[in-house]
Amino acid sequence: MLRIPEGERVDLSSYDAAATPAGPSDKLAGLAATARMGERLADLQERLYAASTAGDRRRLLLVLQGMDTSGKGGTVKHVIGLFNPSGCRIKAFKAPTPEEQNHPFLWRIMKALPQPGEIGIFDRSHYEDVLIARVRELAPRSQLGRRYAQINRFEKSLADDGVTIVKCFLHISYEQQRRRLLERLDNPDKHWKFNPGDIEERALWPAYQEAYELALERCSTPQAPWYLIPADRKWYRNWAISKLLLEHLEELDPQYPKADFDVAESRRSLLAEG
Repeated sequence: MLRIPEGERVDLSSYDAAATPAGPSDKLAGLAATARMGERLADLQERLYAASTAGDRRRLLLVLQGMDTSGKGGTVKHVIGLFNPSGCRIKAFKAPTPEEQNHPFLWRIMKALPQPGEIGIFDRSHYEDVLIARVRELAPRSQLGRRYAQINRFEKSLADDGVTIVKCFLHISYEQQRRRLLERLDNPDKHWKFNPGDIEERALWPAYQEAYELALERCSTPQAPWYLIPADRKWYRNWAISKLLLEHLEELDPQYPKADFDVAESRRSLLAEG
């Protein structure tokens, strides 16, 4: 229900950021449902990692994109917190460093990809190079146009190599973002999360919405579809992304590898110890 249709024009204004499609009835039920998924998610993650020790190259990459305050960091905290952190590879992408600027835009992304058996999480991603780069005119439009095709080829190559890509656009409303920014200003413990530049970015809201619409439209493919997550309600955001991860991991159905040694003999040796 959350999947962006492939090849169709995307109009973000037609999506209700406070909706709860297919979700639990209310916040209390949503929190409980998300907690119940934790044990199953952890089990599947362990099986995925175990399978990699026997040569299974499969892994999962969760891509989180959205406007400021949409909940990328909150998703990492509340959803990825259900997993064993030793099997996760989390990367938050900031403005490119001078070294990164000297390489093609996908260079820094390839360095951060999950290894076989891991769950990777990107807080922002290669899509910044067709989002903020478009809004802030950091690259010529002709170059930006080529990047969509480069991204699609890149993601297909990942899928061909065993990466399950789950791309989530956290859709927050303009009004809800204002409320969350005010909450940060009104709480001294949250001042570190506020940047006066956030207000300037709000002035560019229409341009960002257009940039996201183009990215969702041009880069939702069979190998790497986009999912639009209504994000005004934090509990629903967390439930929906947990559910998506669960569905994808269950589809992978990783299995514990069979022993490559004589189990009975090893057991006899241990029992025979004095």
